[in-house]
Amino acid sequence: MDSRSNHRQREIIDELRRAGGSMRVNAIAEALQVTNETVRRNVRSLADGGVVEKTHGGVRLIGEDGFEVEGSFRQRLGENIRAKQCIARCVADMIPDGASLFLDIGSTTAHIADALRDRHGLLIVTNSVYVAYRLSTRNENRVFMAGGELRSHDGGAFGHDAMAFAANFTTDYAVLSSAGVTATQGFSLFDLEEARFSRLIMQHAERRIVAVDSSKFGREAPIGVGDPSLVDVMVSDVEPPSDISAAAREWGTEIVVASPAG
Repeated sequence: MDSRSNHRQREIIDELRRAGGSMRVNAIAEALQVTNETVRRNVRSLADGGVVEKTHGGVRLIGEDGFEVEGSFRQRLGENIRAKQCIARCVADMIPDGASLFLDIGSTTAHIADALRDRHGLLIVTNSVYVAYRLSTRNENRVFMAGGELRSHDGGAFGHDAMAFAANFTTDYAVLSSAGVTATQGFSLFDLEEARFSRLIMQHAERRIVAVDSSKFGREAPIGVGDPSLVDVMVSDVEPPSDISAAAREWGTEIVVASPAG
């Protein structure tokens, strides 16, 4: 492989990292001012080397120095199931019948959607096809699904149309996931579009709840969700490390540890 190919592949990896781990091929080509075919050729080499994964019309990092890269939604849904279900029951107990809420596409949020299935008269705004499917046509709920192309790896709708749709609503709660939590960075994600959506719904909710299992403590992701002081409650399955607990007090964020008994 010549040095020019090495350089171009490094540029592609850098763009993917700046974007949070995934981009469409045409967006990479535009950013690097090269042709789509140049991007595809270099992506093929990166995929052969196990650095990226090709998706429909795009590419995702599957491993890179500095940050972990999240797995697919199905994979994440099956990780730390007991902890996520415990958290989900706790969050569901905070949501009364008749409440309005935003739910994002996180795997923990998906478990929360399952835990909310016995609630009545909810108004749910979401960009997750999983959440919409689990909570629609039940108990007089009203579900509003943000529009746009559904991503193949997580069933989430993003982009201008999804953001504009969600901005029409103001809800009682916003329930969000986070890929990482640190005392210095606050809450963070791997995906830029997810972070933008999270920032929007945090601005449009009266009370903001972030649900994170203990595997997220001390984990860094490249994109900050926003000012952590906007988060009213952080729900987890265990007490966070002392530095995160101290930071949460500074942010004014209440820490709730979910009871195993639900």
